[in-house]
Amino acid sequence: MNVLTPEQKLRERDREMIPTVLIRAMFALVMASLVIVTFARVTDRPLEASPPTGVAVFKERQIILEGSMSGAARVLDTNGNVIADLDATEGGFIAGVWRVLQRERSQNRVALDAPVRLVLWKDGRLSLQDETTGWRAELTGFGATNLDAFARLLDG
Repeated sequence: MNVLTPEQKLRERDREMIPTVLIRAMFALVMASLVIVTFARVTDRPLEASPPTGVAVFKERQIILEGSMSGAARVLDTNGNVIADLDATEGGFIAGVWRVLQRERSQNRVALDAPVRLVLWKDGRLSLQDETTGWRAELTGFGATNLDAFARLLDG
């Protein structure tokens, strides 16, 4: 009868929990990622996830975002007129963008209540740009519902 020592039992248990082939596959994935990133940096490949340049503006509007941690949000035009007053169930995404914008502006020590530029491009993309910090969000990547939340502000 073959009796295992406690140390052998632990090794046997660990071998059963994480298969060796899985560990090797994870290592191979990490190495492949590093090789691809290194190749891209060494060859100065352009950033392909950047939005295209040279596309004309279809429609734009300067807006001022106000939000709260509850998810409620207010959107004003540059004259102080209310475009949208959204409660916590409606303004969650806009309030979230407002929080990101506040953090960016705080880090750059610029006015927290400056307007941002909401732009609908001719190629259909919708973006939000903060001229005071250079921060930009391509809203198209956040899903149709969140995109619509900002698209309505262009006409409101």
